[in-house]
Amino acid sequence: MGWLKKILLSQKSHEQAKSTNHELLALGEDASPLSKDFQQNKIEIEKAFKNAADFRMEKVHIGKEEGLICYLSSMTDSSLLAEQIMKPLSVSAQQERSISNLKEFEAFRKEFFSGVVYQFRDTIHELIADVLAGYAVTIINGQTKTLSLQVGNIKYRSIEEPSTQTVIRGPKEGFTESMDTNISLLRRRIQNPYLKFETTIVGKDTRTPITIAYIDGVINEGILEEVKKRVNKISTHAIFDSGNIEEYITDKSLTLFPLIYNTERPDSAAANLLEGKAALIVNGSPFVLIVPTVFVDFFEATEDYYHSFFIGSFIRLIRYAAFMVALILPSLYVAITAFHHELVPSDLLFSLQAQREGVPFPAVIELLIMEVTFEILREAGIRMPRAVGQTISIVGALVIGQAAVEAGLVSNALVIVIALTALATFVSPIASFTISARLLRFLFVFMAAVFGLYGILLALFFMVAHLVSLRSFGVPYLAPVAPFIVEDQEDVFVRLLSWANQRRPHYLKTESPLKHPNSDSPSPPTDKGDEES
Repeated sequence: MGWLKKILLSQKSHEQAKSTNHELLALGEDASPLSKDFQQNKIEIEKAFKNAADFRMEKVHIGKEEGLICYLSSMTDSSLLAEQIMKPLSVSAQQERSISNLKEFEAFRKEFFSGVVYQFRDTIHELIADVLAGYAVTIINGQTKTLSLQVGNIKYRSIEEPSTQTVIRGPKEGFTESMDTNISLLRRRIQNPYLKFETTIVGKDTRTPITIAYIDGVINEGILEEVKKRVNKISTHAIFDSGNIEEYITDKSLTLFPLIYNTERPDSAAANLLEGKAALIVNGSPFVLIVPTVFVDFFEATEDYYHSFFIGSFIRLIRYAAFMVALILPSLYVAITAFHHELVPSDLLFSLQAQREGVPFPAVIELLIMEVTFEILREAGIRMPRAVGQTISIVGALVIGQAAVEAGLVSNALVIVIALTALATFVSPIASFTISARLLRFLFVFMAAVFGLYGILLALFFMVAHLVSLRSFGVPYLAPVAPFIVEDQEDVFVRLLSWANQRRPHYLKTESPLKHPNSDSPSPPTDKGDEES
């Protein structure tokens, strides 16, 4: 792997700088301050938006002063612009007032735009960025500052049920592509003044806002600083989804396992914030990133806490078992069929050999044919239109499986193994985690074909050793299993009663370790007759 590291390091020959406004300058943009020369500012703005059909620049009068208002018709609401901006400006034009300094400019804003979100800007670069973000920018002759007023008209998808995390019991609201909407969904669930949101801009071309959410006084300060540091060091030209962020902030480890948890569910993100983690909200993405992440997070679902603890614990154990089935069942079939016949009862062994009598391929080739075929069907079902995608997957698997058996290419037992493996793969509540099992399965099959059961044990050994070596923002990936933390075992393989789970995870080293120290199990009411006796 040394050669791959050299390539990655050679591509990063200089130290990444913090994503300041200057660093985010696009090609041809000017970071110089605004000029007092009204015409010079006008020329610079027109140059920046040359050939932009949706750009508008209109002359206005503010008292005795001449001014300009600049905006993009595609990014602003025409009714809001007319009501909140143009109408007050027409009223101000009838007044005999002068604006010669920032104090008078601020007084003018308070009088005419008191209910509008605003920002004062003093560079051409910031002015252009505000216009692109859906602001109407007001420029006054002789002033070196501009007033940006928010009248955005960006349409977003309405709040719907999450598409990748099916909800059986619990809130059916899912995150959307609007960062403001996503923040409000978290605010509604955590009405705590210590819930903080810090926003930074990433991407020279896309200028994508990224918000870091955390609960002050709960999250470990070292973890929070590390999250901020990694986000601020991102140097790229474009961010379109939270998935683009993952590779820039994840620990430098070449691994198949996801080191960052993503979710579409606001209740899941809120629960993780209360545990002492941070959430990254990317504008334009319905997937919120949760950091730091440990291995056991991918076997837990928020619904576990909405059912009784018996049902929640049972379902969680099923997930662990399904992961192992998805990982090693095909390799076990290859190892037993090719090497370890003595592990199979005689009757079953005779049946398996009879089924494979007409199959022209060894067990490993037979299995790889079916695995690759099923992966193609799975991908086709995802990419096809939804009306026919599920039908293609089911019918394709049935038809191809049956035809392959009748043609003598594979055995009936192998079709059962592949079907069970596929079902077990879909048990994980996080889709990104299932990819790890799907890819590692091929490695296990190869090791089983060469070394039998010893190869499977060897692959498991190296996999566990690799997991132990991983870190997520400095937190051991296998915590609280390795290192083993006794106090945290109450919510790993099974979950205890909610009132008994009083502490936040030790491995997060939170500022406030206790969640609800005074909670206790409710006792049944005492019978009055018993009290009298």
